[in-house]
Amino acid sequence: MRILFRPEARAEVLEAQTWYESRAVGLGLEFARVVDAAVSSAARNPEAFAYVAGSCRRLLLRKFPFSLVFRVRGDQLLVIAVFHHRRNPTQLTQRTGRRLHGDVYHSAVPRSGPA
Repeated sequence: MRILFRPEARAEVLEAQTWYESRAVGLGLEFARVVDAAVSSAARNPEAFAYVAGSCRRLLLRKFPFSLVFRVRGDQLLVIAVFHHRRNPTQLTQRTGRRLHGDVYHSAVPRSGPA
């Protein structure tokens, strides 16, 4: 499977990797390894991951508060975002062009009843 990153997703990976490395030597490299493992897992079995917006799927990163958001078309896996769980989900909505749903992006979905 061919793997492509949107420029915004690549920038998110590099920014997070730099931030983690500034906190502890080697932590940035660990973040990059976790992202690589997530991409490999998504490429091996993309149907194993939940839809979050239209045809976009989400994979939770191990050990880090990020999700890999991707789309598969034919033999191509396109990484839409490497999205921190505390970011405003509307930023991701703008990229996917669809409203988000699912546990991590719950604030994008109106809820009824008490909070």
